[in-house]
Parts: sequence; C-alpha cells; structure tokens
Amino acid sequence: MGIKIANFEIKNPIIAASGTFGYADEYEDFCDVSKIGAIVTKGITLEPRLGNDGDRIFETDCGMINRIGLENIGIERFIDEKIPILKKKNITYILNAAGSSFEDYAKIAQIADKNGIEAIELNVSCPNVKSGCLEFGVDSNSLYELVLGVRKNYGGCLIVKLTPNVTSIENLALAVQKAGADAISAINTLKGLGIKIDFINGKFYKKEVQGGLSGKCIKPVALSMVKRIAAVTKLPIIGMGGISCLNDLFEFISAGADAFEVGTQNFTQCDVCNALADELENFIKTNGLKDFEHLKEKIKEIK
Repeated sequence: MGIKIANFEIKNPIIAASGTFGYADEYEDFCDVSKIGAIVTKGITLEPRLGNDGDRIFETDCGMINRIGLENIGIERFIDEKIPILKKKNITYILNAAGSSFEDYAKIAQIADKNGIEAIELNVSCPNVKSGCLEFGVDSNSLYELVLGVRKNYGGCLIVKLTPNVTSIENLALAVQKAGADAISAINTLKGLGIKIDFINGKFYKKEVQGGLSGKCIKPVALSMVKRIAAVTKLPIIGMGGISCLNDLFEFISAGADAFEVGTQNFTQCDVCNALADELENFIKTNGLKDFEHLKEKIKEIK
C-alpha cells in the first residue's frame, strides 16, 4: 500500500508524527517500526538542545499539553548516530527540522541535502529570535522567505508543517506553495493552558502547564484547517490532529488529506500506526476497491 508524497515514497499512508515517536528506536520493543509508512523524527536543530525545565506534560480530559522545548541531539549527532540505525533497520524517516533564524533552517537543509536525507518536515512554530520571537509560521511573508531559503539549499521532498494558531491558514498554504514546498502537513498543536488545583491538608497546590494541545479534542479544528488548505492549494496534504481510528482517516480524506500523521495516540497505543495501516488495507481489499487512491476517490465523491 505504498504511496508517494511528491517524489518521496513511503510504505503506507500512516506516518508517526514528530515528537511522539522519538528517533524510532525507542519503540522497537513495542511494534515493528520498519512496517510504519514513515516516522517523523523529533524536532532537530543545528546544535543539541536540553529543552524546557519544569513540568513538560499535562494530561487533559481528552488530550495532552506539552512544552518539551525541542530537546534533541542536534543534526550532526543525528546523522552520525541515528541515520545508520534507521537505514540498517529499513525505517523510512522524515527529518523534522527546527531553528531560531532563517540561517538555521537554510543550514540544516544544506546539511540534510549533503547527507542524502530524502524528506524534511519544517517545524515553523519556532520563535524567530530576530523578529521579537514571533513564530515564523504565523506570518505568511516570513514563512515564504523561510521556505524559499530552504528550497534553495535542499533538493529532496520539502514538507511544511502549518500552525493552526492563525487567522488565515489559507495565506500560509499559498505562501509555502509559492516558495516551492512539495507538501503541507497540518495541523501542529493548538496553544493551550492546563491548570490543576489540589487541596491537601488545608493547603492549595497548583500545577500549571502552558504549551501545545494535542489529541482527540483538536480533531474538529484539524479537519476544518485541512479543508481550508485543500480549497486553495493543490499541494499534497498530510492531515493530523486527533487521529486514533479508521473512521478518522476517512474524515480527513473527506476534508482533503492525502496521507496522515498519528501523534498523541502513540503514547497510549504504541502500535497504532501499524494497526491503522492494517485496518485500512483490509478495508480496501474487502470492499472491492483497487487501492488507496481509489478509496480517496470514492470518499470524495460523497455529496
């Protein structure tokens, strides 16, 4: 059930989302990682990062909030230590690239290109330190310049991960298309605040985490954003946000998605990507459909 995103071939349409699957080897004891359509790495920066201090995770009623802070080993160690493992174990991967300046992104793209990394997903929800720490991904002009700079330095499949924390996601989609991106992934996390108040032995205690909200609770927002993106661009769309079952895939196809990323569900169902791929393939075979493209056509025909 292999498919192509632009010219990048993946084993099936189910992709493990960045930040929920480590560097893939962490999940080897729980599932056959080599069967997954592709895995998107943790966000990788030029230099190693320690991430945020304090509480990083907050569980909500139907999702979670995280503020990891891009903890990662840096691009050079990733190339030296992780890529050999990924190749040896036949794991299809996409590099999630992050930075603090246009130059950071261009440089990491150049390094990726030089080392034969076939696909990059740009994490543009990072603060631009040269623009008052405004996120690159919330301004279409900044986003255009960022993607254009990466495109000039990278010849592989270039995917841009869009933030939902904007008024017009359409403008962002048009900007990345104009700059030469090959595909769009959407959506990244929503901004959220988790507060827990406990009263113990006559005293109040508070836990508070502000960060990115993900999980089933964001699916309606994700579907809306994917549909809005699909209305203005012909770029392939990788839909994500609250996916946990087969019917979720059908809903994202209806909204305009061509492939899927599964994120938060990986924490409670480690083999969810393979399970969904098996369910999807079985549905196609048992319902007289030729392939995944045929399924997409049938769903999009529904009035």
